[in-house]
Amino acid sequence: MDIEVITGDITKLEVDAIVNAANCGLLGGGGVDGAIHYAAGKELFEECLKLVEGLPDHRGKTGQAYLTKAGRLPCKYVIHTPGPVYRDGQHGEPELLASCYENSLRRAEEKGCASIAFPCISTGVYGYPKEDAARIAVKTVQAFSPVSLQKVVFCCFSPGDEAIYKRILNEKD
Repeated sequence: MDIEVITGDITKLEVDAIVNAANCGLLGGGGVDGAIHYAAGKELFEECLKLVEGLPDHRGKTGQAYLTKAGRLPCKYVIHTPGPVYRDGQHGEPELLASCYENSLRRAEEKGCASIAFPCISTGVYGYPKEDAARIAVKTVQAFSPVSLQKVVFCCFSPGDEAIYKRILNEKD
């Protein structure tokens, strides 16, 4: 599986699936979540509304991943994963963040996706330290055994984030 790191706009990527760093409401929000919903249009909101109506408590769970069609985006699917809010790293945050990546990869595999793009989950308003989050993301993706997936893109918001991911990818254990 090829792993690529870029700085860019995840809503413009021509991959099979993009991952949305969603909140548990799954109906849009700020940051990358808002950008994805805005670019995808009302079709994505309607898909998410149907999804939420069928969930217990009408909410997603942190660490899980939920797949919808992509509305007006160039990808086929959006995989919504609510990341953990960072407190101190001692309240299950690392495990929950790893689950976001692993469950998103599983949803992509279930649809036979060959490519998937991830944002930097939980590193914005959820406050996860970027270096720690990148290590978890890279480690989880590298440990995944793909069947259909051939390419994973880490789509970073800034060149600084991109540099962190590239450095971690090039480290030797």
